[in-house]
Amino acid sequence: MGCADIAIIGGGVVGCAIARELSRYELDVVLLEKEAEVGFGTSKANSGIVHAGFHSDRGTQEARLCVEGNKMFDALCGELAVPFRRNGSLLVTKTRSDMSELERLLSQGIHNGVPGLKILSGQQVLDLEPNLSRDIVGGLYAPTAGVVSPYELTMALAENAQANGVRVITSCEVTGMTFADGGRLKRLKTSRGDIIVRYVINAAGLFGDDIAALAGGGRPFRIIPRKGEEYILDRRVGSLVTRTIFPMPTPNSKGILVIPTADGNIMIGPTAVEVESKYDLGTTRGGFEEIFRATRDLVPSLDARDIIASFAGLRAASDRHSFIIERSPGVRGFINVCGIESPGLTASPAIARMVAGMIGEEMALKPKRSFNPERRLAPRFREMSTAERRRAIARDPAFGRVVCRCELVAEAEVVDAIRRGARTLDGVKFRTRAGMGRCQGGFCTPRVMRILARELGVSMEDLTKRGGASFLVVSKHADAGTAGIYGRDEGDECGAGMGAR
Repeated sequence: MGCADIAIIGGGVVGCAIARELSRYELDVVLLEKEAEVGFGTSKANSGIVHAGFHSDRGTQEARLCVEGNKMFDALCGELAVPFRRNGSLLVTKTRSDMSELERLLSQGIHNGVPGLKILSGQQVLDLEPNLSRDIVGGLYAPTAGVVSPYELTMALAENAQANGVRVITSCEVTGMTFADGGRLKRLKTSRGDIIVRYVINAAGLFGDDIAALAGGGRPFRIIPRKGEEYILDRRVGSLVTRTIFPMPTPNSKGILVIPTADGNIMIGPTAVEVESKYDLGTTRGGFEEIFRATRDLVPSLDARDIIASFAGLRAASDRHSFIIERSPGVRGFINVCGIESPGLTASPAIARMVAGMIGEEMALKPKRSFNPERRLAPRFREMSTAERRRAIARDPAFGRVVCRCELVAEAEVVDAIRRGARTLDGVKFRTRAGMGRCQGGFCTPRVMRILARELGVSMEDLTKRGGASFLVVSKHADAGTAGIYGRDEGDECGAGMGAR
């Protein structure tokens, strides 16, 4: 695969943010992602919360990066045309003895530089969110918190980085490293060939400890997968709450939340269970019951019949219990950016700026005069007025063909997503929301598949849901006993009787 100044291993939100930040400079940068598309690991299952910063222990690197990153989201999402709402958050309690903990979190947030924090009485909380439990006695209000589409953000960062010269190589797993004299990393071995590099950034998420171990000297840290199950409600109940609702935090998580998503749904979860496998993405009956019990305690009118999808994600927690952003002690030209669990998405643009600064201490970074921070994409048919739809159809008749009825996605949007990099059914879904509505793809899946096959110039049998062995159809000549029309998607997060995101 030739040479590069910098190779970034891992195409999650942090790796893609770093790629986009480095694309500002006259550098040859390559982003390597082992999945079929960027964002297909932990980032696609992120809750999408842009945290205010009061949860983070005072004075820590995590707190600083969270608050810095939060401030960057308005401009960042505006440049990249990514859905983002600064809807605020409420951390609430039904126990008067917890009020002292709210005061502590208020003080911690003020120390961390979070603006606008205030303690509210139970009645003030209910004035803001009338569908919360009448038993709530108080809350901590954070107006700077927000919600973002995490998968759209990740893909947008990668697309903009690519538009500014970064090579994005997917289905590319790093398998080894070789070193020059003096311990400097020289070559990465990958499933798609070798690449000679000057600098490597390890942003491999769940597999960050495996990549660090390839550099030699054992494992400087260990990644401990922490599974979180989440459930999405139909958009018709999206107004139950307008702010992200937190319970009192637990020792290993911020609790089970009620989250208004950037796209208008309500999401509930996540759980926080340490698991051994980095591939354990199954939802469970126990997880569902825990989530529904906890969230109905906050919002009594929640109804399980409104759930349209379930999924699970794995946080890349580390045995250090903090962000790991450091140069490798044993390898020159190697930076670990690992253990980036919550609030990692919020901190990602600030982490990217920090990593660029670390590289700038060792090599000259010349700003690229041609850098363009903006991403343009097809307008959303669902968001157009009737007059706008007529004009769009006149320009491009593909806007007149609705592919996804639940989310009102037009064929022109699907084509645009493919031309921007979608190669799988999920790649189209995460870029357009086709398949994310009430029927969970029951109507639009074959239509999207036909467009994918046509635009990519491949057969239907070549298409996958998310890469790998997740084939969607089999040839009519195949053994009927081995698969149905829709093939089994290995690693699917589908829960009992519920669709997966």
